[in-house]
Amino acid sequence: MTKQSVLSLLMSSGAFSLFRFANRGRALILNYHRFSAGDEPEATSVRVFAEHLEYLKTHYRILPLAELVECLSGHAQPPHRLAAITIDDGYRDAYELAFPILRLYGVPATLFAVTDFISQRTWLWTDKLRYLTLCSPPQQLELRLNGRTLACALGTRAERLTVAARINALLKRMSDEAKDEAIAGIAAQFGLSLPELPPPPYRALTWDEAREMDRRRVTIESHTVTHPILTEVDDERLDRELSDSRAQLETELRRSRRSFCYPNGDYDKRVRGAVRRAGYRCAVTTEPGLNDARSDLLALRRVHSERDLAHFVQSTCGFEQLKNRFRVARASAVSEQVYG
Repeated sequence: MTKQSVLSLLMSSGAFSLFRFANRGRALILNYHRFSAGDEPEATSVRVFAEHLEYLKTHYRILPLAELVECLSGHAQPPHRLAAITIDDGYRDAYELAFPILRLYGVPATLFAVTDFISQRTWLWTDKLRYLTLCSPPQQLELRLNGRTLACALGTRAERLTVAARINALLKRMSDEAKDEAIAGIAAQFGLSLPELPPPPYRALTWDEAREMDRRRVTIESHTVTHPILTEVDDERLDRELSDSRAQLETELRRSRRSFCYPNGDYDKRVRGAVRRAGYRCAVTTEPGLNDARSDLLALRRVHSERDLAHFVQSTCGFEQLKNRFRVARASAVSEQVYG
């Protein structure tokens, strides 16, 4: 029996409902990025998204993130079965594909926007590598990057996206200047040039679309100005990314903005302190898990959206987190036996 079959059997038998009941006092925050009309592997399809919302409406009370945070901070024991939906970055597919489904189901959400991206002044640096690897002619080559040599097989779409992910993992720890220089060098080696603004698959929604979403229960909040890795920027740049993004959102949308999302989920004590000083009420990470009254409101955990309903139910009910803790404990025990 495959893992997928086991998951489907567990779901149909009601096994996950026990975990959902056990975690009923812990709040669930969902994390989405990209949406697709079909079943593309790197995005959530509209079909799957609708299944997720159907499931969430049946088993949870779905609130805007700000209201969920107030429940966490205002009660020793928050109300049961709370959930919030968040979408990162501000791609146009959030407006074209996700927004109509959210409206159909009457569900609120929070979209964390990169303001220069929405203003059509830049595109997200991670997408530049996806564009380059997907547009490159089929080839095999070696790249020297950040002291490492990467063998790049640019054949199938999956191979190309794997190469992009490997390069992005190395680039994320470089300064913006070094990153831009490296990307330009990679483009030259691939025999390509980068457009100044992102092509259609990587485009952001517009401010008019953001205003429409914000009026209709999809609150637009801050995800910085340019989406840098905040742990890698100096204090002046850090404060600017936090304050300028919030200021522009408040100017464009004419309401106070108090929620923040760490780009790439990266933060440390310095970054968290800057977020607090910038006036944000809460901030979300990419750390997996659920939240309760003891959670740090500036380091809230989220559950990444899964492609199929069985994995989604496993993750949202808390079973996946239990499995991960078991894996860590087992690995620690094995290490202790080997090295202890």
